[in-house]
Amino acid sequence: MEALAPGKSTIVNLIPRFYDVTGGELLIDGVNIKKVPQKELRAKIGFVPQKGMLFSGTIASNIKYGKPSITEEQMELAARVAQAEEFIKTKEEQYLSPISQGGTNVSGGQKQRLSIARAIAIDPEIFVFDDSFSALDLKTDAALRAALAKETKNKTVIIVAQRISTILNADQIIVLEEGKMVGIGTHEELMKSCEEYREIALSQLGEEELE
Repeated sequence: MEALAPGKSTIVNLIPRFYDVTGGELLIDGVNIKKVPQKELRAKIGFVPQKGMLFSGTIASNIKYGKPSITEEQMELAARVAQAEEFIKTKEEQYLSPISQGGTNVSGGQKQRLSIARAIAIDPEIFVFDDSFSALDLKTDAALRAALAKETKNKTVIIVAQRISTILNADQIIVLEEGKMVGIGTHEELMKSCEEYREIALSQLGEEELE
């Protein structure tokens, strides 16, 4: 499932209970999340915010942060899926390369890829990417999503996106305008039924690309 437009970050922040629902219910596997212990709930979720967050230590300690018990092979797989392996291998100390607090010694795109790798390493039931691909170039974005799709076939993946290209192949897209849902469906369905979605799509991609 993927969402476009204002209010999207607020909605996905409800899933790990960074905010609580004030009306209605939010269910995971039919269970109201308010009835699930917060620690247990968050263990099910790999959440990557728009601005990746890194901690002082090494590349390895950052990837393993959410699940220190993972093997070296699992850590490297997470980095490979997140498209971080290429730049890690260029560093003299590779996975033992130092990371400063906040990740100030790596680029924005590298920081984001390491944050994504950390979420993948947890192997959660639910992935939430809150506009997490915006710092990536289009080629890396596409490669990461292709690799991620292979590793998440039996998982729920929620992506908030500004770029239409990021969400074209989603099973379901939710279009938000001023916090309200104005469309839901596949890309093909929304191009026919949702004027707001069609306008966004045409402003970013040409008719030929969309077809």
